[in-house]
Amino acid sequence: MARPLRIEYPGAYYHVINRGNAGEPIFKSNRDCKKFLEYLATATERFAIVIHSYCLMSNHYHLLIETPEANLSAAIQWLNVSYATYFNRKRQRQGHLFQGRFKAVLVDADEYLTQLSRYIHLNPVKAKIVEAPQDYPWSSYAFFIGEKETPEWLETSLLAHFSSQTKSALRSYRAFVEETAVDSLKNPNNQSVAGCILGDTSFVLWVQETFLSDGRDAKEIPQLKKLRPLISPEKIVATVAAATGSSPEAIITKGKKRNRPREIAIYLSLQFCALPCVELGRYFGGISGSAISLCGKRCAMKAEKDKTLRGMIEKIKWKIVDS
Repeated sequence: MARPLRIEYPGAYYHVINRGNAGEPIFKSNRDCKKFLEYLATATERFAIVIHSYCLMSNHYHLLIETPEANLSAAIQWLNVSYATYFNRKRQRQGHLFQGRFKAVLVDADEYLTQLSRYIHLNPVKAKIVEAPQDYPWSSYAFFIGEKETPEWLETSLLAHFSSQTKSALRSYRAFVEETAVDSLKNPNNQSVAGCILGDTSFVLWVQETFLSDGRDAKEIPQLKKLRPLISPEKIVATVAAATGSSPEAIITKGKKRNRPREIAIYLSLQFCALPCVELGRYFGGISGSAISLCGKRCAMKAEKDKTLRGMIEKIKWKIVDS
C-alpha cells in the first residue's frame, strides 16, 4: 500500500480523520468516548498539540489540530495505539481497531479553519443522529457556544474570527453553524488538492516549494503527482511574455538560441502544468519530451547561479498563481 503524504512543520493545521477497521464501531459506549477524550487531553500535554475542534462518531472521529512542534504523526499514532489498547483489552479482542493509516489534510487555517470547525460540529446532524449540534454530547460544539465550561486542553480561539467580544463571538459562531442548510453542506476537504492540502493556489505552491522539493518518489507517494496547480501552458507563456517584453509566438517557436523567456516558460510549465514532457514538447514547437526536460534542468541550474534570473522567475511565479 502506498503510504500517505505527510507534510509536517511547526504551526501547521490539520483535519484528521480516522475510521474503524472495515467500518466497524470504535466507540461502543459513553465510557469509550470519555476514555478517548482522556487520551486526547494527555496528547495535548505530551506532544504540545492544540485541539481546535473535535467530534467522535460511532465508527470514526474528526479532529482539527494545530502542531506547534511539527509532530503530527507521533501524536496521532500515540493516541490511536493508546486508545486501541484500551478498547481491545476491555473487550478481550485482538486485531486492528482502525482502518489503516489515519487521514490528515493540511489546512490553510486563515481560509478554512472556521469552515472545517462548522463541518465537524454538524457531522451528527448531517448523519441524522440529533436535530441540533448542541444535543450531541461527544463534540466540542457546546464549548463553542458557551453551554459548557471549556476544558483546558481545548482551544476555542477561532471564535475571534467572528468578534473580539466574547458574547458576540459565541452568538455569531452559533448562527454560523446552526443557520447552515445541513442537507447541502459540503465537506471542505472536497476542495483539497490531491486529498491532502486544503488551501488556495498560493498556499499549495508554498507547501510544494518549501516541503516537497526534496526529490521524493511520486511512485511511492502518488499524491505528489497531483500537487501541481492545474495551470495551462498558454497562461504561463502569456505571463512570461508580459514580464520579459517578449511575445508568446517568440516563446513557443523553436530554433532561436539563448531564448531566455522560452527557457523560463518551459521551466515553469514543468512545475505547474501537470502535463507530460511529450505534450509540452508538442506545445513548444514540436520538440521532444527529453528536450523539454533538459531545458527545464538547464534553466534551474542557471537560476541557482544567477540571482537576477532567480528573482525574475520568482516574480513570474507569483503573477501566474495570483492572476
